[in-house]
Amino acid sequence: MKPRKRHVLLLWMLICSGAMTEAIEPISTTIAVGMAATLTAFLASYQNLFYYFNECCRPEWISFNRTALDVDLQRKLFGQHIASRIILKAVNGFMSNENPKKPLVLSLHGWTGTGKNFVTKLIAESIYKEGMGSGFVHVFTSTLHFPHPSQYPTYKSQLQQWIKGNVTNCERSMFIFDEMDKMHPDLIDCIKPYLDYYDKLDGVSYRKAIFIFLSNTGGDGIIQTALDFWKAGRNREEIELKDLEMSLSLAVFNNNQSGFYRASLIDKNLVDFFVPFLPLEYQHIVQCTLAEMEARGLRPDRDVANMVAKDLVYFPKSERVFSVKGCKTIVSKLDYYT
Repeated sequence: MKPRKRHVLLLWMLICSGAMTEAIEPISTTIAVGMAATLTAFLASYQNLFYYFNECCRPEWISFNRTALDVDLQRKLFGQHIASRIILKAVNGFMSNENPKKPLVLSLHGWTGTGKNFVTKLIAESIYKEGMGSGFVHVFTSTLHFPHPSQYPTYKSQLQQWIKGNVTNCERSMFIFDEMDKMHPDLIDCIKPYLDYYDKLDGVSYRKAIFIFLSNTGGDGIIQTALDFWKAGRNREEIELKDLEMSLSLAVFNNNQSGFYRASLIDKNLVDFFVPFLPLEYQHIVQCTLAEMEARGLRPDRDVANMVAKDLVYFPKSERVFSVKGCKTIVSKLDYYT
C-alpha cells in the first residue's frame, strides 16, 4: 500500500473506532491540531474515501430514507394496512427529530408469518446502509440467547452491558428482541432504564436508539377481531387500530403466559406503539409468492402462486379464511413448485 493511502486509512480508522478522543488526551494540542489539519486535507482530496472502508457510525452509513420505507411497506408488506401506517409514521417522526426525548420503542404483535420480522428488516434497510447486516443492528432471540432460567442474573448483567457498550459505540443502534412472549419479565425489566426519559445514564444517552419487540402475544384477539369483521361482511381495510387496542393491551399486560406480564416497562408506558399484525388471507399468500418469485429473479407466475397458496392450511376449517402460518413457509413451498 502506498504511504499516502496508508496514512489516510489509519486516520480514517481512528475516527471510525472512536479512538480519536482517547488518543488526543496524552498528546499536545499542537500535535492534535496538526493531525486534524492533515486529516482534513486528506479527506478533501479523497471525497469518497469512506465508501471503501469499514462501516462507521456516520451519516454516510446511517441515514433514514423515508421514501424507501414507504415504498417497501406498500409493495412488499401485504395485508397489513394498520401496521404499515403506524410503522411509517413512528419511524419517520423519530428519525426526523434531532433531539428525541426517549428511544423509539415498538412492540409488534401477531401470529407467525404475518410480517413482524420482515418489517424489522425493512426498517433496518431504510436506516442503515448495510441493512440487517449492519454492525449497529443487534438481534436477540429469547430461546437462543436466554435459554436457562438459572442463568437469568448473568443474562441480565450481560444484556445491560451489551446495550450500554453498543450505544456507547453508536447512538443510532437498533435492538431487536424476538420471541418476547418467551422472555422472562425480569429480563425485560432489566432494559427498562434504557427506554426511559433520561438525558444520560452513566454518561451515555440512549435517546437515539431504537428497540423493537416481536411477540405472538395478543395474536388470538387480533384474529378474533379480523374474523368478526369477515363474518359481518366487512372489508378488512375497515379495521382500525382502535378496534384492536383494548384487547391487545389487555393480552400484553395481563396474560401470565406473556413475557410482558406485569412488566414495568408496560406499566410505565415506555412502549411508544403496540403494532398489530392481522392474519393473512389467500390473496395475500398469492402476493407473497409472486414477490418471492420476483426476488429470485423469476418471472412471476400467478398459476404457480395459486398452487402454492392452495397448498397451505387455513382456518376456520370450513371457511378457510386465514392462513395458519401466513407467508412463513412460502420459500420452501415455492422450491417444490419451481
